[in-house]
Amino acid sequence: MEGSVRLGIVGGAGWLGGAIAGAVLAAGLVKVQNLTLSYRRTKPERLAGAFWTDDNQALADRCDVILLSVRPEDWSSLILDADGRLVISVMAGIRLCELCDKHATSRAVRALPNAAAEAARSYTPWIASRETTDADRAIVRAIFTACGVEDEVGSEREIDYLTGLTGSGPAFPALLANAMMRDAVAFGLSPQVAQRAVNTVLVGAGRLLELRDTSPVETVEAFLDYRGTTAAAIETMREAGFDEAVARGLAAAFNKSIAMGQGQAQETEI
Repeated sequence: MEGSVRLGIVGGAGWLGGAIAGAVLAAGLVKVQNLTLSYRRTKPERLAGAFWTDDNQALADRCDVILLSVRPEDWSSLILDADGRLVISVMAGIRLCELCDKHATSRAVRALPNAAAEAARSYTPWIASRETTDADRAIVRAIFTACGVEDEVGSEREIDYLTGLTGSGPAFPALLANAMMRDAVAFGLSPQVAQRAVNTVLVGAGRLLELRDTSPVETVEAFLDYRGTTAAAIETMREAGFDEAVARGLAAAFNKSIAMGQGQAQETEI
């Protein structure tokens, strides 16, 4: 399989599509001459050697595997006949049955990588249609292993939930970092020192979790058991509703994912 996959990425000029393209090239999964990318307005000056086009059907006709990386609201206007080829969607909310119906295939995958694919640190849950073959699944695993870590999950409901939990990627740690930095600057630290301190703390925490491969629960409990300054901070944040705020945010993302899918289904029917 290595290097032999002919991959097309609709929306390859975008952030996520471009990140996936870079990841599969770096992993040697796709040769640059076997990579086709589409753009809407201006051809990007990057990924030299790949084939760029503004014709999505031409992209599909050149490829064995078609990856759709467009905004869900733009999907209803996308015209592309996959002619039975494997279609992988990284769009939130779009159901497998809708992908199959619109793109003339029975082999479809819903996946939800995040922006950390750019650093090969994405977490990607995915689910495949019933007719997707074992060989197809091997390709999907290879693509998203190149982007980080992947898991095949059991239902589209799980994908909808993970849209918020992992699909949002760096947004939640960045939100925490922003709150920490604002407080540090308000305390009197310079913005440069505050930013360096906060970014280093979060990057280090992520690396520690990755290296130790333990449950975050164990890490939190270890700090609570020490009864020091960190325990005081954790207890105060929880009393202020930290856990409830996170749960409400994830619920909002889950509901939004479902609503996006329903909205696209109604547009397709019209």
